Amino acid sequence: QVQLVESGGGEVQPGGSLRLSCIPSTSMTRLYTMGWYRRTPGNEREFVAAITKNGAADYADFVEGRFTIGRDAAENTLWLQMERLQPEDTATYYCNADLSPTLKGWFPSAYWGQGARVTVSS
Repeated sequence: QVQLVESGGGEVQPGGSLRLSCIPSTSMTRLYTMGWYRRTPGNEREFVAAITKNGAADYADFVEGRFTIGRDAAENTLWLQMERLQPEDTATYYCNADLSPTLKGWFPSAYWGQGARVTVSS
């Protein structure tokens, strides 16, 4: 069982930036692909970004170069740097560990954090 704790959510104006962090309860060296998902009100949770143990990153189409995912083994932290945020990015963002690759993208594991709320509003 892996526990994940997100931090860094908040409220920003359109065009602003936020950085989310996720710390797993186990050493990140024991985890394979990690990623971020988000859920907007009334919608299903959707994939945002993933990063493999080797550092290869994958992003949802809607990211359009605005977000950067990274993992720091020394700090045992997964992070998501979000730039040029828009109101449609308003959501609760969730960290996930040990995603599985599929032909259609990434499938999340049962390991979820509690979520970090991001609000983009003027």
